[in-house]
Amino acid sequence: MKQNLILGIFGVIVLLIMMGASPFFVLDLTQTAIVVKLGAPQRTITEPGLKWKIPFLEEVTYFDKRLLDYDVPAREVITQDKKTILIDNYAKWKIVDPLQVYKSFQTQRGALQRLDDIIYSELRVELGRHDLHEIVSANRLLIMSEVAKRANEKANQYGLIISDVRIKRADLPEQNAKAVFDRMQAERERIAKQYKAEGAEEAQKIRSEAEKDREIILAEAYKTSQEIRGEGEAKAFKIYADAYRQDPQFFEFIRSMEAYKKVFAKDTTMVLTPDSEFLRFLKKQ
Repeated sequence: MKQNLILGIFGVIVLLIMMGASPFFVLDLTQTAIVVKLGAPQRTITEPGLKWKIPFLEEVTYFDKRLLDYDVPAREVITQDKKTILIDNYAKWKIVDPLQVYKSFQTQRGALQRLDDIIYSELRVELGRHDLHEIVSANRLLIMSEVAKRANEKANQYGLIISDVRIKRADLPEQNAKAVFDRMQAERERIAKQYKAEGAEEAQKIRSEAEKDREIILAEAYKTSQEIRGEGEAKAFKIYADAYRQDPQFFEFIRSMEAYKKVFAKDTTMVLTPDSEFLRFLKKQ
């Protein structure tokens, strides 16, 4: 009789397993389980291992213990200076009270959907208080810290913790990108023209200064050359005068020979009277 009872119980268990209503389930180390009976939470199981439940009456809902990622496609946000940008953000979050999460959302997926609403709402509010340049460069870390702080305050009431919120990318919508690019190009061209004009003006100043210096240098050089030439001529005149005083007749002879040499060059024609003073040394010969 006892053996038949055992066989019967075993048969019922096998039948339940075959019908997909096993009284056993395995809880992983990374999970927390909420055993629910007819929609009402019965117990919370945190220790891993082989566990049991009442088939057909009880169900098990699993929640992850680990630090989880929240990552959604980029969405539009309007900044304080009325710029529309695409924000691609992510967050790190964790379930700290699985029972509260079950009471609020029944599943982990439901908690994630609510988390998405909270983070996106806080992101829009906070980014709407700042200009575009602050978001993409100057105050991004402070802005994200404020978003994470306020989003975490709202998430705590559901048994969730948001440890961090970050922006991966902040892009302009495609329809605005070309207009912004055109404005940037026009601004760069304006700056380039300004630099060219300033460069041309500076080049003209340099050329003018160089021309002025050139004229000054040439004038100084001419002045110096004239002074040197004057000094040379004065010395030459002095030498001539000294030579003349030593032998006036010989000096006159040498000077006349030099004059003949210059005058009686090839194909030179001169008309002189026979008694010309210029020919006096030739007459003597």
